[in-house]
Amino acid sequence: MLGMLRKDYKIINKTTALDTVRANIMIADNDLKITYINPSVASFLREAEADLRKELPNFNVDTLVGSKIDVFHKNPVHQQRMLGALTRPHNATIRVGSHQFDLLVSPLMKDGQRIGFVVEWADAKERLLNLDYAAQVAAIHRSQAVIEFDTDGTVRTANENFLTSFGFHLDEIKGKHHSLFIDAEHKASAEYDAFWDDLRRGKYRSGQYRRFGKQGKVVWIEGSYNPIFDEHGKVVKVVKFATDITNQMNLLRDLKVLLDQNFGEIDQAMAQSSSEVRSASLAAEQTSANVQTVAASAEELAASIGEISQSMANSRTAADSVYDKANAVGANAGRLTEAAQSMNSIVGLIQNIASQINLLALNATIEAARAGEAGKGFAVVASEVKNLANQAAKATEQITREIDLIQTTSGEVAGALDGIRTGIETVRSFVTATASAVEEQNSVTQSVSGNMQSAATSVQTASANIAGISTAVAQMAQAVERTRSAAVVLVR
Repeated sequence: MLGMLRKDYKIINKTTALDTVRANIMIADNDLKITYINPSVASFLREAEADLRKELPNFNVDTLVGSKIDVFHKNPVHQQRMLGALTRPHNATIRVGSHQFDLLVSPLMKDGQRIGFVVEWADAKERLLNLDYAAQVAAIHRSQAVIEFDTDGTVRTANENFLTSFGFHLDEIKGKHHSLFIDAEHKASAEYDAFWDDLRRGKYRSGQYRRFGKQGKVVWIEGSYNPIFDEHGKVVKVVKFATDITNQMNLLRDLKVLLDQNFGEIDQAMAQSSSEVRSASLAAEQTSANVQTVAASAEELAASIGEISQSMANSRTAADSVYDKANAVGANAGRLTEAAQSMNSIVGLIQNIASQINLLALNATIEAARAGEAGKGFAVVASEVKNLANQAAKATEQITREIDLIQTTSGEVAGALDGIRTGIETVRSFVTATASAVEEQNSVTQSVSGNMQSAATSVQTASANIAGISTAVAQMAQAVERTRSAAVVLVR
């Protein structure tokens, strides 16, 4: 049609024919002034007029004729330059606001000169959508395995990805049934029949599937079976889009074996750890009890040694007192000996006096005898004096014996006191040494008692830590079990 317009410009003036065509036609002169729009393009642009005014506020379909084609562009310089050089038909797509239009611009020629332009408008949305869909389909075919089936399961076609994954050529599977890719048991199952019944009813199916390629090669795929409907809503074919996940499934299989092995070892290790923790806990409890007993014994020993130390101090004080008293007794015994020795002198004096008295009495007796009767009274007195002298002599002898006994006893007492002092000095030495040893032992015992208390505290802390470890082991076992469950889901 446009070719006819280009051949004979006169036809353009006869717009009646253009008014009746369904194509969206606009005509502009060589100065880009719009000289004609047919009803179809007017209606077409009026549908988009409200949106176009958002971008082009002065746009008005009713005033297009007589305005320049620049009205469709904010910056028409580019379009003016392009149209000024146009000598052959040119396809372009323009965007105005949210709308996209396909334009076919053809120069109108007369006698080899361009006298104007004919522009055919079309909505680019559907074409661009189709291009987008085509690009998506191409992308799917590049990355996924695609195969098409009739509704009865017969293979219609398959792309290269599918054929490569399964090891077939297209002529080896085209016209064959889908059951070619499954085992005999699954083919004979009610589940397989229901699978195709669902697809024929328009219900898609998706998941991971174990299939068989050429020569029984196992192929794992993940994808979907998609019923395709015609314009009447009838399922006309089924297209499967799938990804070959054979390598991943093999890795998961190997991972499952590895997980089973590792979790088995972990279970053994956890059981052993739990057992060892229980043993350690029992040992810690026993150790704690023993340490508490030793600590209590150490405290009792420290208390006993303290009492012994006090007793030794008291013994030292008593020994010092006895030593002092023994020294005092020894001094008294010395004075007693001295007094006894003094008494010996007195006794000697008395004995001398008694001897003189006896001599006087003897002389008196002799004189009385010489005097006869006249000296009888004197003789009696002399006799009494002699008796007194004899008694005095006997008394001095008795006193001398007593003094000797006193001196002997004082000497023995002095000797005994010397022995006592020596013994006391030895006792004092022993008591001092023992007191020092007891004091040192008391210090050591106090230290031991303190250390045992610290040890008891440490053992209690260790016991608490072991209990914490036991709890941690139990929690770890739960975590391992959760991990095992997650791993089972992963490799299922």
